[in-house]
Amino acid sequence: MKPVFRFPIRIYWEDTDAGGIVFYANYLKFFERARTEWLRALGIQQQSLKEDKGGMFVVSETHIKYFSPARLDDLLEVTACTVEAGRASLVLAQQAWLTLAGERKLLAEGTIRIGWVDSLTMKPGRIPAKILEALQ
Repeated sequence: MKPVFRFPIRIYWEDTDAGGIVFYANYLKFFERARTEWLRALGIQQQSLKEDKGGMFVVSETHIKYFSPARLDDLLEVTACTVEAGRASLVLAQQAWLTLAGERKLLAEGTIRIGWVDSLTMKPGRIPAKILEALQ
């Protein structure tokens, strides 16, 4: 079983739509924040990747399924876990969970493919070996 990274995200007014629930596209933002903090927890700074390695990760594909809405002031737990690692891209499983009255409820889940590109040309490349090792 691969380790699962967990990151808390509070729902603010700006995250909700006219109906008072989280706007569906904001789950992509929440997933992005969790991935960024996952990298940071592994000692990988995205700005450093760009400056020191000349590359960066970009999202190339997403699939999300929604089950239940989050609302203003909810505290979510957003997870990230590597499910597939190749030389040029990774597939991550991500979920958004809500705990209310001691019960966990899955709100959304999906897979995100991130690929490595040259930061100047945006052409695909291979993920540096040390970084790939840390992410698996």
